[in-house]
Amino acid sequence: MSLNISRIKLLCFDVDGTLADTDDEMVHKLASRFTFIKLVFPSWNEQTFTRRVIMGIETPANLVFNLPDHLGLDDEIVWLIQRFNRMGIGKRKPPFWLINGVLPMLDALALHYPMAVVSARDENGTRAFLDHFSLAPRFQSIITGQTCPHTKPYPDPIFEAARLAGVRPDECLMIGDTTVDILSARRAGAQSIGVLCGFGQENELSKAGADLILPQTAMLSDLLLGS
Repeated sequence: MSLNISRIKLLCFDVDGTLADTDDEMVHKLASRFTFIKLVFPSWNEQTFTRRVIMGIETPANLVFNLPDHLGLDDEIVWLIQRFNRMGIGKRKPPFWLINGVLPMLDALALHYPMAVVSARDENGTRAFLDHFSLAPRFQSIITGQTCPHTKPYPDPIFEAARLAGVRPDECLMIGDTTVDILSARRAGAQSIGVLCGFGQENELSKAGADLILPQTAMLSDLLLGS
């Protein structure tokens, strides 16, 4: 695969693992439960271990996450979660982590490209993250897991982002960290870049059809702007 930069007219960004450092939050929480092992094996690195565990379950986790969408129950599941939250069940203020270098990257790219958020998160979760870092004004549209009849890995979210921007789907570039981002782009006829700062592994992203793979999301501005 190779990326055709001249074809790009809209940048579509995933959130978790691409803009939001969600996996680091999960790694930190899980690693804290394994610190006792260091009493027996002082050189054991709980951060490395837990990151590999989380990344190792990325593919089945995506399957489970998208199962309600395949069954046509995604709206009902989101409604249920929001209902529980209003009742105070499982309600908490989530910590937000921004991946290093993302903010200056977005500022640089916004001068040259229209941008959209294309996330499988629910509307409230997506908006909460964007508002926390005042990111929303940088994006022309915000597509969440509730915007379209089907979310990623279906092509619907990219079709909607393209429609709102007045471009063709094949003029979009999807940037994400998992196979569902890459598959959504491929099914929409869009190009895609996989990033390794989230849950996805290079071989999985490549096999799914990524046109290019970058170690970090922040490297995108250097790639597209040639700086």
